[in-house]
Amino acid sequence: MKPLVLTAALVAFAAPAVANEYQPAMETYLADEISTWMNNPVLIQAIKSQNTRMSDLDQAAIDELDLTWRAEVGSGSSQMISDVLENEAANFLRQQQSDSSGVISEIFTMDAHGLNVAASNITSDYWQGDEDKYQKTYLMGSGAVHFGEVEFDESSQTYQGQISVVILDPDNNQPIGAMTIGVNVESLL
Repeated sequence: MKPLVLTAALVAFAAPAVANEYQPAMETYLADEISTWMNNPVLIQAIKSQNTRMSDLDQAAIDELDLTWRAEVGSGSSQMISDVLENEAANFLRQQQSDSSGVISEIFTMDAHGLNVAASNITSDYWQGDEDKYQKTYLMGSGAVHFGEVEFDESSQTYQGQISVVILDPDNNQPIGAMTIGVNVESLL
């Protein structure tokens, strides 16, 4: 059987159908690869630690942090961005990305508020709490998975999709955060 080849015009016209066509391959990659490392203790500890530090934040404070992050993206040096990109959990995520042989384009974890904890690459915003990647995982509880629509990424000239999962505390099986993994879906076929 020949692999399915889609043109950019077809993908742009029928994005929801394309996401459905790639979802079985994304589900297999989640089960066979991501699930083997997604609950690594270094990730669990980083998320739990940030949940403790940020437990008292209200929405106004979250919005302010997100605005600060967005203003600092591309500005050179930022302590806030460095804290997310330069920690043990971020190093672990970069290693998983490297080990994927080009399948994974990005990985980031979020805390109980939907704020970035660790990331393999810089994200455009700090707060993911208003997006499906958080709302359809963390807020849904144990076992929740969200497969984002597949979109053409101009910078990499590839079709990218996102797999988002809830992260549970292994001690009590309660949600503590979420993780999003960006994948080059063409490499999954």
